[in-house]
Amino acid sequence: MFRNKECVAMLLAGGQGSRLYALTEKNAKPAVPFGGKYRIIDFTLSNCVNSGIDTVGVLTQYQPLMLNDYIGNGLPWDLDRAYGGVKILPPYQGKNGADWYKGTANAIYQNLQFIDRYNPEYVLILSGDHIYKMDYDKMLDYHKKTNADCTIAVIDVPIEEASRFGIMSVDDEGKIFKFSEKPKNPDSTKASMGIYIFSKECLARYLIADAEDPDSSNDFGKNIIPNMLAAGEKLVAYPFSGYWKDVGTISSLWEANMDLLGDNPVLNLDDEEWRIYSRHEAHAPQFVGNGAVIDNSSLTEGCEIYGTVRNSIIGAGVKVMSGACVCDSVILEDVVVESGAQVNYSIIDSGTTVGKDCKIGVSKENAKEICVVGADINVPDGTVIDEGAMISKASDLVKEGR
Repeated sequence: MFRNKECVAMLLAGGQGSRLYALTEKNAKPAVPFGGKYRIIDFTLSNCVNSGIDTVGVLTQYQPLMLNDYIGNGLPWDLDRAYGGVKILPPYQGKNGADWYKGTANAIYQNLQFIDRYNPEYVLILSGDHIYKMDYDKMLDYHKKTNADCTIAVIDVPIEEASRFGIMSVDDEGKIFKFSEKPKNPDSTKASMGIYIFSKECLARYLIADAEDPDSSNDFGKNIIPNMLAAGEKLVAYPFSGYWKDVGTISSLWEANMDLLGDNPVLNLDDEEWRIYSRHEAHAPQFVGNGAVIDNSSLTEGCEIYGTVRNSIIGAGVKVMSGACVCDSVILEDVVVESGAQVNYSIIDSGTTVGKDCKIGVSKENAKEICVVGADINVPDGTVIDEGAMISKASDLVKEGR
């Protein structure tokens, strides 16, 4: 007979990711590649297994096919378990009909039966679109020690950026007495990371009440957390001081990739004590041609470099041909940059070919916005694509290129 799980994780991975534009045209945001060999969701899944949490429900909705295929049975993250492991949870038809997930709280509400199957004492709510390394077990210990109904992970942000986040006001003991969703005039710098631990019975009670409220947005930040505060439940803030990046925009995704570079990278993925696992296909070793120039860049297995690469992340199977130059850019897998092409301050999605003598983006010193070229596009020889352009399909080149 299977024993109950102490804590079950529910990973919200169904968002559209519209601010990533071309990169999420055919892909859920958590499945967007990162750092040459990873996908964004690898960080949350790896955090779970490294923290000793072996039961994870992944709630999908928007463009789920690639994400579902990528996760598979969970083997790369040691989450292929007979009891527990990783389970994909799309919206489904029940006895009262079928419905899309209306919000973050509604998504969890629709899967209370999955949670009940393991009868946990605690439920960990996670997002699948953040880059960070975090020990959830320490947060769970904090939740128990404080005897909280809900514990919210918070990170200090600059006061000028606080209006972008849900902001917590706490007392000297860490108890939350005020929560403001993206306040215009924030009175605290403690930003919610979108990571919650609930005592299971308390969570279920509030989710059921929220589902019965026709005026609710069915959202944790807008409804569940404020309702719990108003009812006098004990909510505490769990302080986190490590690296954390919400990669929901093109600029933040580019910045997080750049944080991997340098002799002492801001984000270090070589930590054997806290490995980030991925479903990474086997490739031949990198090949660097005699005339290649490589400076402060990360090259993934299977890439071939004959030209110049500076301050860039190069994915698996990428070819940078002789005379081509890639600078300050993120090149995803199986991209070909033909001879004479210049790619600057850009993100090029998988399977795209940049033709000979193309000019994409402008130098970082002169650019204000990052250029993005979507997947599986053949950019004709000599095409010029300006800074900040969003090319999601070949027909966009008529408008942006010249």
